[in-house]
Amino acid sequence: MRYLIRSVFLLFSLSAVSVAFAGDGYEEIDSPKKRGETDRVEVLEYFWFGCPHCFAFEPTINEWAESKPDYVDFIREAPPLNPSWTAHSKAFYAAQLLGVTDQFFEPMFDAIHTEKKRLNSPKQIAKFAGSLGLDEDKFLKTMNSFAVDAKIRRAMEMARADGISSVPSIIVNGKYRTSGSVAGSNKQVIEVIRKLTESEHSS
Repeated sequence: MRYLIRSVFLLFSLSAVSVAFAGDGYEEIDSPKKRGETDRVEVLEYFWFGCPHCFAFEPTINEWAESKPDYVDFIREAPPLNPSWTAHSKAFYAAQLLGVTDQFFEPMFDAIHTEKKRLNSPKQIAKFAGSLGLDEDKFLKTMNSFAVDAKIRRAMEMARADGISSVPSIIVNGKYRTSGSVAGSNKQVIEVIRKLTESEHSS
């Protein structure tokens, strides 16, 4: 009986800790890794072009990025957590390698979610890139390049190390993980980012 009471008490205590921790709006990463410069604070967004939650989050994270502190670096990664995401991941890294991310990123999101275009294959995406004034053949060739494959492998390794199972997910300085489901809302995600980046900068 005494053991049962102690077990119930322990379970209640652990539950209370879990709830309090979840209330902070973030989770600590088991094996944190600092990937950027030591004097900088990195905010990393994992996303997928086909994700409606990512699309809904973009205006919020973009507004934050425009006014973020100078000591914060904001980057994105597009690991294909599901094999069906691969073409979109290739598109993101191809645009990155070609230096046309600004020209390609938002139009790709809008085409999929607002215009309801089916951009599920490299050829369809390359044709879409051509409609934006980009070199269609060059874009397709880059999507299918070893350099893009290497970026995808690295992104998948990072996602596994960061414990990412869904998108959008945010990693702050390789130590903390948050998302809309963890923080409670997209607005709360930004508040968590602000709190954690300030803490990391001052530590």
